[in-house]
Amino acid sequence: MSRKNRARPTASVRDAAAPQPSVQGAPAGKPWRAQDSFTNFLARTGYGTVNQASGATYSFDYISRNRVQLEAMYRSSWIVGQAVDVIAEDMTRAGITHESDMPPEDKAKIDAAFERMQLWDKLCDTIKWSRLYGGAIAVLLIDGQRMSEPFRPETVEPGQFKGLLPLDRWLVVPSLTQLVQELGPDFGLPMYYDVVADGMALQRQSIHYTRVLRFDGVDLPYWQKITENLWGMSVLERLFDRLIAFDSTTAGAAQLVYKAHLRTLKIKGLRDIISMGGPAMNALVQNIDLIRQYQSNEGITLLDGEDQFEVNQYAFSGLSEMLLQFGEQLSGALQIPLVRLFGQSPAGLNATGESDLANYRDTIRQKQERRLSSPLTRVIQTVARSEGVELPPDYNFVFTSLEQMGDDEKADIAQKVSTSVLEAYDAGVIDLEVALQELRALSKVTGIFSSISDEMIAEAKNAPPKISELPDGPKPPDAGQKPNSEEGAQSGAGAARGNALRDPASQGGSTGGRPDQGVSA
Repeated sequence: MSRKNRARPTASVRDAAAPQPSVQGAPAGKPWRAQDSFTNFLARTGYGTVNQASGATYSFDYISRNRVQLEAMYRSSWIVGQAVDVIAEDMTRAGITHESDMPPEDKAKIDAAFERMQLWDKLCDTIKWSRLYGGAIAVLLIDGQRMSEPFRPETVEPGQFKGLLPLDRWLVVPSLTQLVQELGPDFGLPMYYDVVADGMALQRQSIHYTRVLRFDGVDLPYWQKITENLWGMSVLERLFDRLIAFDSTTAGAAQLVYKAHLRTLKIKGLRDIISMGGPAMNALVQNIDLIRQYQSNEGITLLDGEDQFEVNQYAFSGLSEMLLQFGEQLSGALQIPLVRLFGQSPAGLNATGESDLANYRDTIRQKQERRLSSPLTRVIQTVARSEGVELPPDYNFVFTSLEQMGDDEKADIAQKVSTSVLEAYDAGVIDLEVALQELRALSKVTGIFSSISDEMIAEAKNAPPKISELPDGPKPPDAGQKPNSEEGAQSGAGAARGNALRDPASQGGSTGGRPDQGVSA
């Protein structure tokens, strides 16, 4: 190729370097809108035509970065407090139910440790601050271990776990240059969290990611997550304009109360009296004070013959519907029903609000499974090691339902479960100790059999077995079998003695026999 041809760009290069034609005739270098929706340019309707709707757009608020603004909203607005607290409290309110072949005393140890170290409260606070600020962590407090080293649950000794420490996103600085490279759920997240100097505890300590339970507010796409230092977004950012509308409407309605009873006093030559001032103005002021005094005491309005007094009433029609509409928007955005968010009774004929609460409970369960299940599993494993409890390989738990049962439902469940336990005991499937443990476990659901103590269970464990459970105990004949032989007669006599042991009153057909009559026979 000659030097002249080498200096000349090829066709593909020229085509790539040439300016491309603008779409739909829009000038090059200027923004344009894709008009792929219904439009009517003659009527100026539809997006993209010359009307007010076409001038609307969406912009970034970045409320999550304004910590002081968020804290002012949380402290001063009750609706903001409800938006942050309700979900977190309901996620941790009912606790969990252990589902595995664990001894009841081990389950009781884990539950007692949760209560003693207030772990549910700490988890609730962590979820609250993640919803308010966009992110928070709960630090596993292991006595005698360095926070900067990776956490291994098998190294926890009895009594070494001391609880959780909630820290919001503004109390820690994530290491954006050191990210987790190990494949797993934490892949790509910060490896360390440095506590700020003015933190409540663990000042200037670097915490390894395996020692924290991380909670994000609203998940963001990648590029937006980078702008938030890999944290999420506050739940209030999407609601900011709706919150302003709701509070503004509420405050405006409250201001209208002061103007609901307007009174007008027409005085001839009022402008001249005011301009002159002096004694005339003082006399006017005294006249108005006298009118106000007699209206308050006697209900009499004293007026000059040429004065006029009018009372204007204001009607508040439409305000309740407007406030309700703004409240429903907040309820839908937060996924909290009105009956739970505002505490108001359901409206409408035969309305109970049960369907709304059922949907809300499903939402809470979904958030528990997605946000809380994995962190809670790590906490339970740590608590079990610290309390000396060995979790079985098939250990599992479920979140207790938020649905509250009535007295009739509790009584029905108690009757069915107790009947099943007693039938299993009479059949010899379980012993008295297990039966008492099952009945006491039922008290957590129904409140019945809560008086069964550990001493009663221990006594049942040391009690002698029933006569029917003895290895050489008498065996009743088969149904329909008649003792025709001597052996059968002897077995029949043995069965009679066995029945006398179970029911001494049946011996001799009397009810006053001694308990040892069957033995002496």
